[in-house]
This record gives sequence, structure tokens and C-alpha cells, in this order.
Amino acid sequence: MVNYRHLGRSGLKITEITYGNWLTHGSQVENDTATACVRAALDAGITTFDTADVYANTVAESVLGEALKGERRQSLEIFTKVYWPTGPRGANDSGLSRKHILESIDGSLERLQTDYVDLYQAHRFDHATPLEETMEAFAHVVRQGKALYIGVSEWTADQIRAGQALAQDLGFRLVSNQPQYSALWRVIEGEVVPTSQELGLSQIVWSPVAQGVLTGKYKPGQPAPAGSRATDEKGGARMIGRFLEQEQTLARVQDLRPVADELGLTMAQLAVAWVLQNPNVASAIIGASRPEQVAENVKASGVEIPAELMARIDEVLGDSVVTDPAETAKSSPASR
Repeated sequence: MVNYRHLGRSGLKITEITYGNWLTHGSQVENDTATACVRAALDAGITTFDTADVYANTVAESVLGEALKGERRQSLEIFTKVYWPTGPRGANDSGLSRKHILESIDGSLERLQTDYVDLYQAHRFDHATPLEETMEAFAHVVRQGKALYIGVSEWTADQIRAGQALAQDLGFRLVSNQPQYSALWRVIEGEVVPTSQELGLSQIVWSPVAQGVLTGKYKPGQPAPAGSRATDEKGGARMIGRFLEQEQTLARVQDLRPVADELGLTMAQLAVAWVLQNPNVASAIIGASRPEQVAENVKASGVEIPAELMARIDEVLGDSVVTDPAETAKSSPASR
């Protein structure tokens, strides 16, 4: 079964494997398959589920809500997010204004078929809204009991610091950040992780397998496998393109197979286990288009990678690893 970890400096425990439905539910897979994946997650001991209003333009939340219907609500940790455009993309249909946050939480709760979410996350930093307004809106959501905890996603260290200061003045705390993080993408290690440790936030990381690259299925000099994310024109191909353009990176990933074999893991399990070696990571988000993928990936929970093998992974990947902290700031649009 899956281990639990505390989320930030809070009393909330979440499974160290979170099931997420970005790029799958409501778009890539049929609803019955999506439900089967959620059932597989529950059967494997996962109780933490992550989604966002923007995923499939709100449909992903509806699919997840339907799939979880009938489960004991108190036994689940349900996360969602707000920021990106939803609906007809009107002037106030995006961002972190008070209007958008308060309207969006109600829509998310209706689609998820729940009275509250355990974690409500700012999906990006909003440069067009005063941070004070954003934090006051989140405080209101917490006071109403519509969200138990507040987190952020892809915020820089300075943004996290400023947000936490305001949150504490308003009577709540930020407990988490949701960044991209993998053995190939380590941009949070230099600034975001130390700041988060100081201020009491955990990381809930997405793409621990680098959009599938760390599974080893993409081989240098060969076309992407049919049906893989690299062939998905609904968004997957765009996200994975950066890694696929680097033949040297794909070759180095293949050289990780002996490490996975030594640990008795698949390449995907190795990738998920790698991010969980970071003590500031509370959970790794996995997605799935087939139920059996969930059952396989949860086996990364509880794995301890010896220091010598962690060093070998660093040696194998070499300068293919992206570490520049400035990459985090690039993920938040300068305007909306």
C-alpha cells in the first residue's frame, strides 16, 4: 500500500503518490476508462486526488467527481486549482482576482460533488492582480469552509515568501507548492525548495517521469511510439517536445536501465521513487490512461534509493539536467 506524508507544516497527511487527471480525463481517455483508473488508484491505497478547473475546460473535475461518488468523503484528499481560463474566456474568466476565485471555487465544488476541497491551489502567480487581493480571497474561501488548506503551483521563491507573509497576517498558511520536478527537471532545488522548507511548505510534484521520457520508451533516432504522449496533439506533444529534441538526453535515459534493474524497478518506478527521495516532496502526481499503469507506479512508494545509486543517476544524466531557477518564473504569464 501507499505511504503517507504530512503536507507542509500542517496536520494533513496525504498519500505520497497522488492520482492526477491532467491530459487524460475528459480529453484523452473515455469516461469509463477514467473511472477505472480512479478505482485502480483507490484499490492501490491512493486517497489523494489532484485536478484543476482548466483541465479539459472543467470536464476533468466532473469526471473525477463522478468517479469518486459514493466514497467516504472524509477518507479522501481532493485537490483542485484556479487561475487559467475556463468557460467562454471572458475578461474575468481567468486569474486570481477575488471575483474569479470566489466564482471558481463554487464551480469546482459543484463539479466535484463535494462541499469542500482539502487543498485549493493558485495554479500560477497572477501578475495582474494585487497579491493582497488574492490572499484575502483565499482567506475568505477558508473561512467559508470551502477549502481546508491553500497551496500554490509554480511560484518562485520570492512569490512564495510574499504570499506566505500575507497569508499568515490573514490567519491561514500556505502549505504546498505544485511544481514540475523530475530527475531531468530540477529547477526548484536551488531556491524554491530551501524557501519552502523554511516557511513550512511541501512540494506536490507533477511530471515525475518527465512527460514519459524517463520511462525509456522514447529512444534516440526512433519515432515516438504510436499512442504515446509525444503523438498527442491535444497538448501532450507540446509539453514533451523540449526533451525529445535532445537526442543526447534520450540516450542518457537509456543508460539508467541498469540502475532500475539493480533496484528491481521499472524505469517509471525509478523516476517516481527518485523525486520521493527529496524530503521536501510530500507527493508525486501520477496520471494514467490504463488502470494497470496505476498499479505499477504505486510500487515506487516506500522505495529507498541508496546514496551511491542516486550519485550514479546524477553521473549518467550529466548536463542533460535542467537546474536554472529562472525557468520557474517563465511558467507564469506576464499578463492575462
